[in-house]
Amino acid sequence: MKEFASIARPLYKLYDKDTVFEMTVDRVKAIESLGKSLNAAPLLLIIDFKLYIDASGDGLGAALHQVQIMNDKPVEEPMCFISRKIKPTEARYGQSQIECLRYVWAFEKLNYFLEGCAFEVITDCTTFKSLLNMKTPNRHVLRWQRAIQEYRDDITIVHKDGNI
Repeated sequence: MKEFASIARPLYKLYDKDTVFEMTVDRVKAIESLGKSLNAAPLLLIIDFKLYIDASGDGLGAALHQVQIMNDKPVEEPMCFISRKIKPTEARYGQSQIECLRYVWAFEKLNYFLEGCAFEVITDCTTFKSLLNMKTPNRHVLRWQRAIQEYRDDITIVHKDGNI
């Protein structure tokens, strides 16, 4: 419920040890407001995520969008943006390893949204498919393969030219 704590503040004061129970105007308004909020129908959406991932020589970034139907047209609404700098040890990685790192990092950071859901990954690089199918991976890639194993069947990769 939006702003629950601030709406219920007058009611929380009743928990104080020396407070006498008295129905003040503020408390009545709080009860009425909370009642209206409880009766309002919540907006339920079908989970349909799109994850935009990009990397550069300096950092990693991802944007999680949810597709909603408005006026019979699909509209993407951003839900979450994440980014971070490339660590000094990661700066020595090759470009394909950086590209693979961005997937693993984004999946780990957004696990609570993505776990168990089918989703689309929009990216400007196709290295990820080769990461999943590499026969003799090095230690980094092997660790990354294990980290993303649970998402393997839920991902649809969409290649988009240019910067994401």
